[in-house]
Amino acid sequence: MSDKLGTISNLFEGKEIRSIWDSEKEEYYFSVVDVINALTDSNDARKYWSVLKLRLKKEGPELTTFCSQLKLRAKDGKFYNTDVLDTKGILRLIESVPSNKAEVFCTK
Repeated sequence: MSDKLGTISNLFEGKEIRSIWDSEKEEYYFSVVDVINALTDSNDARKYWSVLKLRLKKEGPELTTFCSQLKLRAKDGKFYNTDVLDTKGILRLIESVPSNKAEVFCTK
């Protein structure tokens, strides 16, 4: 992992949101699956993201175009490529997920 990236974990209502700070771009990148897991009661946030990604691509490639992958540490301690979005992208994602937690999430 590059020296310019630092992994940060935050909690939202007891659920971990993995993020990474890119000091070169001065931007945070957040795990999409973690945000979806925090906002929904879905049993499988990865599947939820997969279906949502297909729906969003049909509406326009805007959000999924800006989605990239960075290696984030998983629960097993290993690093895996994970879909991430910057702050602007995460806010757009939150708008796309029907959840009563979205307003609370944006104010944290």
